[in-house]
Amino acid sequence: MSTFITTFVVGGLHWFLQALMFFTTPQTPSPMDSSSSLHPAVAAYVAERSQEFDQITSERKAVLAQMAVFVREQVAAQAPVKMVFICTHNSRRSHFGQVWAAVAAYHYGIEGVETYSGGTEATACNPRTIAALARVGMEITAQSTGDNPLYHIRYAAEVAPVVAFSKKFGDTPNPTQGFCAVMTCTQADEACPFVPGALKRFATPYEDPKAFDGTPDEARMYDERCRQIARELLYVFSLLKK
Repeated sequence: MSTFITTFVVGGLHWFLQALMFFTTPQTPSPMDSSSSLHPAVAAYVAERSQEFDQITSERKAVLAQMAVFVREQVAAQAPVKMVFICTHNSRRSHFGQVWAAVAAYHYGIEGVETYSGGTEATACNPRTIAALARVGMEITAQSTGDNPLYHIRYAAEVAPVVAFSKKFGDTPNPTQGFCAVMTCTQADEACPFVPGALKRFATPYEDPKAFDGTPDEARMYDERCRQIARELLYVFSLLKK
C-alpha cells in the first residue's frame, strides 16, 4: 500500500510540475503559419481568438496546460494524439471541441492529432451548432438527413473534413484506448468519473447554449460558446510551439 501511495504522489507531482512549467512560461500567440491554408474567414477568426488568451482564467489555464503536456508526451513518443470531447448528448459543446482542437492542431503545425466527440447518450448534432460554425466561415455539407444527420465540416482546403454526428463516446469511430477524454459539461463529468480506455481525463465544463434555444439570444450564446472553446483549444496548442 505504501508503495502505491508513493507512486501515486510522485506521478501526480510529475504532472503538476510539467503543467506548471507550461503555465508559467510566457506565451506569445503566434501568427498564422505561412504553410497554413485555413479558409480566410476561419483564419481571421483564429487570429482574433489567439489575441484573447488573457480572457482565460488562471484555473482554466492550469487544466489546459495539463492537456498540452499530454499532447507533447504523445508526440514525443511518436504516438497518435487522440482526443475525445465528451458531453451528455454529443450535440453542442463536444462538437465545438472536436472541431476547434482539429483547427488548433493544424494552425500550430502539430501533427498526428486525431479529434473525436461523443456523449453519454446519442441524440443529434444540433443544427444551431452547425449554424454557429458556418457563421465562423466553416464549409459545411450535410451527408445525410434524418434524426441524426452526418455533416462534413471543412476548415481548410487540403485537409480531410471533421465528420460530425451524434454518438456515445465508446461508439465507432471513436477510439477505445490510448486517448485523452475531455469532459465539456458538468453532467458528463459527474456521470463518468472513469472513462474506460482513457490515458488521461480532463474536465473543462462549459455552460450549455441550449438554455437559450428559441430565444432572441440564441445565436449570440452559441457564438459565445464557440468563441470560448476555440480560444481555449488554441491556447492548448500554442503552448506546444517552441
